[in-house]
Amino acid sequence: MDVLTVVRSSRRPLAAAGIVAVVAALAGCYVVPIDPRTGQAVPTQTPVALPAPAAPLVFTARLYPANDLASGFGVVHASVTNDLQGRGTFNTVIGGESFSGEATRKAGSSREGLANGAGNRGGYITCAYTMNSATMGSGTCRLSSGALFSMHVGS
Repeated sequence: MDVLTVVRSSRRPLAAAGIVAVVAALAGCYVVPIDPRTGQAVPTQTPVALPAPAAPLVFTARLYPANDLASGFGVVHASVTNDLQGRGTFNTVIGGESFSGEATRKAGSSREGLANGAGNRGGYITCAYTMNSATMGSGTCRLSSGALFSMHVGS
């Protein structure tokens, strides 16, 4: 082995060690912006807290019998969960059958909407409603059997 090869091979570990030392020294550094007018560090801005996404609203609905077919069920309770994006979910139990589906606002209306649900025994329910305020409204619901209910939404 000649002298030049020995010198080159001994320089590589030194060069690598030098690079590692420089990187290690700079790893703890960070940039502090300086205001050129004052020569002082620019204060960091406090992060702005974003509002938490609004939680969905849950409304109760009461369905009152409006014809002879519905009178056997008595007053029925339902729930509507509004996702605050113009739609939500609709759930009720009538005569032992569980209905679940969707509630949406009619296109172009902030007050009128439809709610539909499919039953676990093959039945279905269709409701039309109008909200009189942000939390109260009224409408009608019809079961696939022909039972008709008057619906009141809210407390």
